Formats: sequence, structure tokens, C-alpha cells
Amino acid sequence: MTISTGQMEAEVPCPSSHPLDLIPFFRRWSPSPLRDVLYTALWNCAIGLFLAAAGQAFTNGKAPFSDYLWHSLVVSNICGYLIHLALVTSDFILKDRLKRAARPLRLVYWVVVIGGCVVLGISLGTALLHGDNPLRYLGSGSAWQVMLPFALFFSVFMFLVQASGERRIQAETLAARQNEQLAATARLLAEARLRALQAQIEPHFLYNTLANVVSLIEVQPTQARHMLERFIDYLRASLNASRADHSTLGAEADLIAAYLDVLAVRMGARLRYTIDIDPALRGSALAPMLLQPVVENAIGHGLEPKVEGGTVRLSARMDGARLCVEVSDTGVGLGNAPARVGGGVGLSNLKARLASLYGSAAQVQLLENQPCGVTVRLLLPLSTEP
Repeated sequence: MTISTGQMEAEVPCPSSHPLDLIPFFRRWSPSPLRDVLYTALWNCAIGLFLAAAGQAFTNGKAPFSDYLWHSLVVSNICGYLIHLALVTSDFILKDRLKRAARPLRLVYWVVVIGGCVVLGISLGTALLHGDNPLRYLGSGSAWQVMLPFALFFSVFMFLVQASGERRIQAETLAARQNEQLAATARLLAEARLRALQAQIEPHFLYNTLANVVSLIEVQPTQARHMLERFIDYLRASLNASRADHSTLGAEADLIAAYLDVLAVRMGARLRYTIDIDPALRGSALAPMLLQPVVENAIGHGLEPKVEGGTVRLSARMDGARLCVEVSDTGVGLGNAPARVGGGVGLSNLKARLASLYGSAAQVQLLENQPCGVTVRLLLPLSTEP
């Protein structure tokens, strides 16, 4: 029998449920008309088996159990499918009005509908088994003395089953909503932290760049102008990235290029870089300023400690169904860089950010290059949608 659950507290929506849904095993299959029809058959047979056992126990086994079972199965299935049909029909006609009704009113509704179906089902089933006219039982006072108490009892029983289903669905729905709220709060907190990180420009980078511009104005004005122009490009791109919810691989590559151009003026021949990205991948969605900390680490931990400097290479390619982005350097390598304040935090933040954005679908791999240097490989879900 399909049971329509009532309105739950805190305005939590409550979908239709079946009595068998109270058993966890039967909740493995999603609700559907066919499933509920099959569940109703199982429910009816279970009730029929119980009534047959009770009937034989109360009559001291005056008849074989098979007789009790056959009679109970026929009557319980007729009653059950009448109730099923009545509730499905009333759900279609009344829609959500019954769910919004007060509990006493819904109790009256259940007693009338289910009690009426039980009385009609018992009359039809008994008449079918004995070859009689159903009106004979409906018009018999003695029959009503048996059917009416049973119908009232079964109506209240089914209402209690329905109420238990309501409470279960309410608890599960509220728990799911609380979990969603916790996850949303965690995401907002992570994004707030990331916004703060994105909005920050390393003070030393800012001061050193401006100091270099000042020192180059008189002796190398062309270099000073180039450095200032690229620094402006970098600031503009950084500001846009700090305000955006999403970016693309191409935009992030342009940001990195502006950043490396500024550093190239400062470091001179000690810094060389290449950016190798397939034009077809430039439109791939990427979180803003995801690559910036990786490149900063390659410079700060790899090339700056090395007297002769080295090369930084940013590349991207397809790796199966994922986007593979690599930042490689020819610096001092793992474990050879001198300790720096805040060292290792950038990579930890990167891993935390990837976990927040992509969950387990993203990976970070730290590889040692030969003969020297490090490669940071990011494996990300490929998407052209922000």
C-alpha cells in the first residue's frame, strides 16, 4: 500500500513512502509505481501470513494451516490493493492538500479510506471464496461486528506506520540538509581564505619591482618601461583573478607570462622560461591563480638559490580524460634549497585548494628532474565550463 506522508516540521518536504521502506533493505530501490505495486504484494502476503498464524492460534487449530493461509492471502491482497488504489487516486486528486492538513484530520481520512477499503475487501474476498454475494456480508449485522473493529484497528495501525515513515524521512532529510550546510560552510570558508590569498601580492615582489624600475629609469629607460608595463599587466590580471570565480588556462598562462617577464628583468640571464600550451586547451576552465604559487615556488626554491639560475617551463597537455599541467624548473632540486620563512606552505595550500575545488578528482605529483630541478604536475578534471 502506498502511503502519502504528511507535512513535516520545519517545512521539510516529505515524499511518498511505502510501509516496507521502514526496513533499510527495501530502501535500496528508488520509489516507482512498479516498485510500490510489488512491495504492496509482499506487504499483503506478510499480513496474510500473520493473520493465518493468528487465526489458527485463536481457534486451536480446528482447520489445517493451509486453509487459514489461503483465506488470509486472498482477503489481505484484495484489501491491500484496494487501499493502494484508493491512496494513489486520492494523492492524484488531493495532491499536496492532504499533506498540509492537520494530523487529526489526516487520521480521520485514514480511518475512513482504509477502514472502508478493509470492510469492502473482506466482503469481496469472503464472497469470492464462498461463492456468495458480497452484499450479503455488507448487510449482515454479525459480519459488521467482526469487520468494523478490525477495520478500525488496521486503520490506526497503518496510520502509525505512516507516522513512523514520516519521522524517518524527516530525520533523514534534515540530516542531509545539515550535511549540505556544513559542506557549504566549509566551501565558503575555503573560498574566503583563497580570496585573501588571491588578493595578496607578495610585498617583497612589489617593493623589489618598483625599486628595480627606479634604478633602471636613468641608465636603461627602455628596460624600465618594459618592466613597468609588464608589471601593470600583471597587477591588472591579478586583480581580475582575485575578483573572479573562475578563469581559463589561457588567462592563467598570460598572468604567469607577465609575472615571469617582470622577474626576467630583475634576474637577467639567470631566468629563462618557456610556456608551451596547446591553443585548443587555452579555453579549459581553471581556478583563478591556481598556478601562480607553483611558479613562485619554482623561482624562490629552485632558481634563486642557484648562482647560474635556470629555466622554468609551464606546459599543458591531455592525459586521458584529464588536463595535465606541469611547472618544471632546473633549479637546485628537492632538499637542496636553503630554508625560507613560510617554506612548504605554498604546496600545502595548493593541495588543500585542489581538494576543496575538485575533491579526489585532482592530483598533485612532485617529481625530481634529472640532472636537477623539480616538476610539479597537476592532474585536473578537464572542463570547458567554469
